This record gives sequence, C-alpha cells and structure tokens, in this order.
Amino acid sequence: MRRAAMAGLAAGALLLLACSVGVEPDDEPRADGPAERGSSAPAGSVNADAATTADAIDQLRAGTAFVDQTSFRADVDIASQISTLSQTDNVERRAVSTVSVGGRGWEIRMIDEDVYMKTDLDLPGVGHDWMVLDRARVPSAFALSFEPGKNDPSGSARLINAIVTARADGPRISGTLDVTRIGSGNGISFRPGPAGEFPDSVRNQAFHASLDAEGRLVDFLIPEANGAPSASLRYSEFGAPFEVVRPDGAVKAPDALYPQLGLGG
Repeated sequence: MRRAAMAGLAAGALLLLACSVGVEPDDEPRADGPAERGSSAPAGSVNADAATTADAIDQLRAGTAFVDQTSFRADVDIASQISTLSQTDNVERRAVSTVSVGGRGWEIRMIDEDVYMKTDLDLPGVGHDWMVLDRARVPSAFALSFEPGKNDPSGSARLINAIVTARADGPRISGTLDVTRIGSGNGISFRPGPAGEFPDSVRNQAFHASLDAEGRLVDFLIPEANGAPSASLRYSEFGAPFEVVRPDGAVKAPDALYPQLGLGG
C-alpha cells in the first residue's frame, strides 16, 4: 500500500478546514484495470462527448445549490488519514467544523463575523485555549466566510471545475478529473509528491458522484489510483438544526498563529 505524505503538518503548518495529501509517482501502472482494489472504477477516460460532459457538470453544479439555501453536514476523508466534519448554515451564518489528523486536530466555530478556534496541536507560540481569529489575517484560500462562492467547507466547486469527462446515468455521475486542477483550499486537496510534480496519470483520475431524489449532491468519491490516495466528500442532514455556542473565555489569537495557517511545503 502506498504511503501518502501529509502536506503542511510535517512542516509545522496548520491546515485550516483543508488538508492535503501528497501524490506519489505511480509505480504500479494499470492499463485498463480497476482504480483500486475491490472497486470496478475505471482508471481511464469515460466515453463522453463535450455535450454529455457539460450536461453532467451542470447537474453537479445544480446539486450544490443547497449550500446557499439550507443547513447541511459535510464529511471529508482523505486516505483514511485526515477527516473533517462540518455543519454549516450559511443563511443563519452559523458553522462548526472539526478536523482530525492522527487523533489530533482542531475545531472552528463561526457565528456571524466572529471566528473561534481551538487546537490540541503543539504549534509554536500558540496555546490550546479557545482563540478569536482576525478573519482579515486568515489566508484567502481558506474560506472562513458565509459569502456565496466561499461558503462551502468542503470545496465541491474545485472538484467540479477539475472535471475532464463525465456522464450521468440517472442519479449517478461518473467520469474523470484532472487532479492538478483541483488546487488547494477547503475540503479535498492534493499536492505534488517529493519530486514537486504531479505524474501525468493524475490528469485522468476517475471519480463517482451521486445525487439524491431532490437532485442534491450527496457524495463525490475519488478512488485511489495513479499514485493519488482515495478521497471522499459526503453531504447529508439537509435542513437539520444544530447549535453553535460562543466559547467562554476565548483569547485573541497570537500573532504566531497566522503564519502557520495554510498549506505548508
């Protein structure tokens, strides 16, 4: 099994609401075989013309309209190493997210314009108490925002924008995407391997997505293949109420925190 290298934490950088796993050279080429053991997902291109692909992409984009309309839960898993759970209500301007990396991590709470954070990671110059963040100092790639286009804690738009081919079969959509176009930000991110470059094979990475009976996106899955680890995004609990409480005794985040926010090298 490939060992996926986590970006950022190894360099002492905190990954705010987003994590990245390195892509290694694919030393086990599989011409037309399954993308991962036990999966029938094709590693090659989906036979879809431009119109078919555009139609499938339109369905996926329409399937994320709920982000601006109702509360929802989002779960992200990358290589079974990094997991995030977010509950968001952009209408009421409330959100809470937890990130776990090897049993440790952090929690972020957002209420209107206020952002609170607590971490049990040992970050230089940063304690373990609840902190109030200055949103203006948080890296722009990590959207701590309720504004449309910046308010999805799982970054589904970056995945959809990276699609190369796609075909819809009822509520199921399958295709390929270009990992190099996903970029970094909330949710699923990948980074180049030790050589600093992505292998060409990840420009044709398989994915599978599902819509529910109301046309909402409920999962987006990327099987392990081509040196890239598996990753999954799942949405659920649409319209379900949840509570976000302002933590007592939160202190102003120290200056030492902000240089450690983001994806380190």
